[in-house]
Amino acid sequence: METLIVGYWNSKKEKIKQRFSGITDDDLNFQQGKEKEMMEMLEYKLGIPKLDLVKIIEAL
Repeated sequence: METLIVGYWNSKKEKIKQRFSGITDDDLNFQQGKEKEMMEMLEYKLGIPKLDLVKIIEAL
């Protein structure tokens, strides 16, 4: 998962914001070593399990 975020995050975060209107720039602020916390927060805000979230991100 870390490679996915590091390699493509800047291009995918804009698509995530478009798809989910309740997500902000602060929610998608990527920090090296804090991937798990960011993903957990996105899971909570979107109300979807981690595997579904990963599939959505990979599909963008």
